[in-house]
Amino acid sequence: MEHPVFSGTAHDPSGARFAVVGISNVPTDWAQVLRGLAGGDLTLLTAPPVPASVPVPEAAPASVGTADRPAAGPPSLSMTPPSVLDLNAYLMYAVGKAARRRLQERLTARGLRLWHLTVLALLSDLGPQMKTVLAARLDMNASDLVRIVNDLVKTGYVDCDRDPEDRRRVVVRLTPEGGSALAELGADVASADDEVLAPLDAEERRLLSSLLRRVHARLEAGARTAARP
Repeated sequence: MEHPVFSGTAHDPSGARFAVVGISNVPTDWAQVLRGLAGGDLTLLTAPPVPASVPVPEAAPASVGTADRPAAGPPSLSMTPPSVLDLNAYLMYAVGKAARRRLQERLTARGLRLWHLTVLALLSDLGPQMKTVLAARLDMNASDLVRIVNDLVKTGYVDCDRDPEDRRRVVVRLTPEGGSALAELGADVASADDEVLAPLDAEERRLLSSLLRRVHARLEAGARTAARP
C-alpha cells in the first residue's frame, strides 16, 4: 500500500492531463483507486512519496481538479440513499419535516410556534377547554401547555377563567381576535401545503389527504386503546 498522501499527474485516453492530489487517514493504494474511477483507462505518473514527517490533515477528502481550469466547488451532500426511497415511513418523515419547516417559517414571522396554532385550532373546533383537558388531548406536558396558553393570553388570542363549578379548574377560550388570527394562519398553512405538494394536481392531493387521514385514524385509535387502563 502507498502512503496516505498522494500527488501526481494523470491523463485520459484522449491525452488530456490532470493534476491529482489525494489525502487519506489510512494507507491507500491511490493507483488502484484512480484506475478504478477511470474504468481502467487512466495512466498514472506518480510523484515521489511525501516524507513521514509532513503532517497529514485528519480525515480530509480526496480532491481532483483540472490543470487548466479552477476546481469545482464541493459536491452537494444532500443526497437521499436510493434504498430508503422504498420505505414509506422514511418518505412520510422526510416530507413531514419539509412541511413542518415551511409552516414554522410562516408562524415565526407572526411570533408563533406550531403548538400555538394547534391549541388555537383545537379551541376553535371543540370550544372552551380546561387546561388539564387541553394537555391530555394534545398529549402534552401540563407545564408546557401552561406556557403555550400564557403566550396566547399575552397576544389576546385566548382568555382564561375559573370554572364556576370548581374554582380549581381553569377554562381556556378562544377570543374573537384569536379566531381572526386562526383564519389568517389558515392561509399560511395553505401556502405551505402548496409548496410541498406542488408536484401533485388537485385530484392527487385529495387522494393523498384521504390516505393520510385513514392512516392517522388507525394510529389514533391504537393510541386510545393503549391508553385505557
